[in-house]
Amino acid sequence: MEGKDIIILGIESSCDDTSAAVIRNGILLSNVTASQAVHEAYGGVVPELASRAHQQNVVPVVDQALKRAGVAKEELSAVAFTRGPGLMGSLLVGVSFAKGFARALGIPMIEVNHLQGHVLAHFIKEAEDDHDQPDFPFLCLLVSGGNSQIIKVKAYNDMEVLGQTIDDAAGEAIDKCSKVMGLGYPGGPIIDKLARQGNPLAYSFAKPHIEGYDYSFSGLKTSFLYSLRDWLKDDPDFVEHHKTDLAASLEHTIVDILMKKLRQAAKDTGIKEVAVAGGVSANNGLRNAFREHAAKYGWKIFIPKFSYTTDNAAMIAITGYFKYQDHDFCSIDLPAYSRVTLK
Repeated sequence: MEGKDIIILGIESSCDDTSAAVIRNGILLSNVTASQAVHEAYGGVVPELASRAHQQNVVPVVDQALKRAGVAKEELSAVAFTRGPGLMGSLLVGVSFAKGFARALGIPMIEVNHLQGHVLAHFIKEAEDDHDQPDFPFLCLLVSGGNSQIIKVKAYNDMEVLGQTIDDAAGEAIDKCSKVMGLGYPGGPIIDKLARQGNPLAYSFAKPHIEGYDYSFSGLKTSFLYSLRDWLKDDPDFVEHHKTDLAASLEHTIVDILMKKLRQAAKDTGIKEVAVAGGVSANNGLRNAFREHAAKYGWKIFIPKFSYTTDNAAMIAITGYFKYQDHDFCSIDLPAYSRVTLK
C-alpha cells in the first residue's frame, strides 16, 4: 500500500443533512452538504420527509463532492458511511447508496459511528501543514440535539463515555424552549443570535443536581416553561418584550451546567487538552466559555470550524481514513442502527 494514495469518500445521512466528502491521505478535498428547509414549517425534523429528501439529494451531492475534489470514482480506496445512530429512514438511504456504490466499484466499505465522527472532526486537515489537532488522551464535550456527553478519547478507536445526559440533550432543551417562546426551528441559531444582545443574568432557572459527570436538562426545560407561563399571565407580550434576556439567560444556564461537569472531569482526570464537538459547539456562549476556561485553568482547547459542528461528511471521511489504515472494513450485509452510544 506504500506510495498509493488513500482516497476515502464519506457519506453522512443520519438526520436532515445529506453530505458527501472526499479525503486524500488525510487531507480534505471537498465537503458538500444539502440541507432540508422543509422541516422548518413543522417545528422539527419529519422523518418521512427527511428520508425522501435524502433520496433526491444523495446522488447529486456525491457527484459534486467527487467533482470538487477532482477525483474520479474509480480512484476511490473505500466508501465510509454513517451507520448510526440517527433516523432510521434517513440512515437507510445513505447506507443503501454506500453499499451499491462500493459493490459497483469493488472497493471496501467502512461503517462509522456518527458520534465518533463528531469527536474525530478535530482531525480534519485542510492542508498538509495543518497540525492543530489534540493529542491523546483528551476530553471531548459532545453536545448536539440528541447527545450531551463527556468523552475521554484515548485513541481514535478507543473512547470512554465518562458522563452523558440521562434525559434531554442540551440541543434538545434549547430547541424546545425556543419552540415554547414561539421563535421557530431550529432553535439553536435563533437563541444564539438573540443571546448576544441580552443579559445572561436577567433570569434564573433550575439547575439539576446529578451525581458524577452525567447531565440532565428536563428540569431546566420544565422550570423555563413554568416561569414563562407565570410571566405571560401578567404580560401576554412578555416574550416579545424580553426575548433577548430570556435567550441569554437560557444559554447562560445551559453553558454553566455543561462546563461545571466538564471542569470536574478535567480536574479529576488531570487532562488539560479539552475539545468540544457537535451541533451545539457552534454556540457562541459555549465557545466563549471554552476560551475563558483555557485562560483560567490552563486548558489547551480545540473548537471546530462552524462547518464541522453540524452533521457533515468530512468527519465521516476522516474516521474512515483512520479505519482504512487499520483495515477495519465491514461486510455488505451490515444493517443501520438508530440508537447506540459510544462504547
